Order: sequence, then C-alpha cells, then structure tokens
Amino acid sequence: MPSKSIVTFLLACLLAALAPLASPTSAPVVTTAFPGWPATFEGRPLRALELTDIERRFAQSFPGRIGRFSDGRREIVMRWIASPTRKLHAASDCFKGSGYRVTPLPLQTTDGALWGAFSAERGNQRLTVREAIVDTNRRRWTDVSAWYWAAVRDETPGPWWAITVATVGPAEPSGANMPLLGAE
Repeated sequence: MPSKSIVTFLLACLLAALAPLASPTSAPVVTTAFPGWPATFEGRPLRALELTDIERRFAQSFPGRIGRFSDGRREIVMRWIASPTRKLHAASDCFKGSGYRVTPLPLQTTDGALWGAFSAERGNQRLTVREAIVDTNRRRWTDVSAWYWAAVRDETPGPWWAITVATVGPAEPSGANMPLLGAE
C-alpha cells in the first residue's frame, strides 16, 4: 500500500492538473454597446465587404460582431467581442480549416504595435496574415489563449477588438481584395 505522503502528493498533482479546467465563478459582463465599425484602419479608409457564408454562419453564435473590410490593398476582419469566449480562435486555425498551409512568422511591429503573424498558402495564392486582440486600455495580445485567460480572470476590461489583416504576397503593401476564407 502506498505511503500517506505519496497519496497526498498524487492528489495534489491531480488537483493542480485539473485547476485550469475549472470554470470561473462568473465571467465578466460587458455592458458597453457596440460602437460601430471604424471608418479607417492604420490611416487608410475602410470599405465594408460582405461576410463569406462561413463567416455569416460563425457570426450567428459569436458573442459580439464580425465585420470584413478592405482598404484597397489588404483585407481586414474585425471582431468586436462583448464577453470572454472560446469561439474566438487564432486566424491560423481558420486558414488551416480552409485548406491553407500555414507557416508561423516572427512577431511583427506596426506603428509600435505588436502582432502575431503567419503566412498562408493554397495553390498559387500566398497571404501574409497578422493578428492581435486589443482591450479598451489598448493592452494587446498576439495569442488568443493568453487573452482568453486574462479576460475570464477579469484582468482586462472588455469589450475587445480582435483584428486580422491579410495581405496578398509576402509583404505589405501588395495586393488585391482576397476573402480570408474564400467565398462559398
């Protein structure tokens, strides 16, 4: 029979392993109304684009709003997030699910702001994609899981903006107006 100290140790290990899975007692509630979509992004005017069928279906159960835009050379997807959610996931997951080969890139800095980045390739199409999540205090995350845990622990005030920028080719500016997930 195992000693009492071994049983205590194993029980402590089990509890430590299960602790991250415990739900918080209450998720932060955001009472701020949707402010509307911005007219510009990084100094360039935005033109609203229709959501793809995939994006429309996803938006039906998303706790916030999803908008797709072009600034004439890039495609920008903005998600306004009203409450912490596991429905927000890395853009690379969407691209992989749509048949792209995804390759991580080093973190990027644009106008002093940090972005996660990757390249996405499917057939002859190559995109450079960057993404970040920003709270009302301009705190940024390049990793969705890090944002999620900060949000459910009430360490960041919502609502939040998740922004994904896709550029055709290896570097900005280049491009065309390419739907992120492809039109259905």
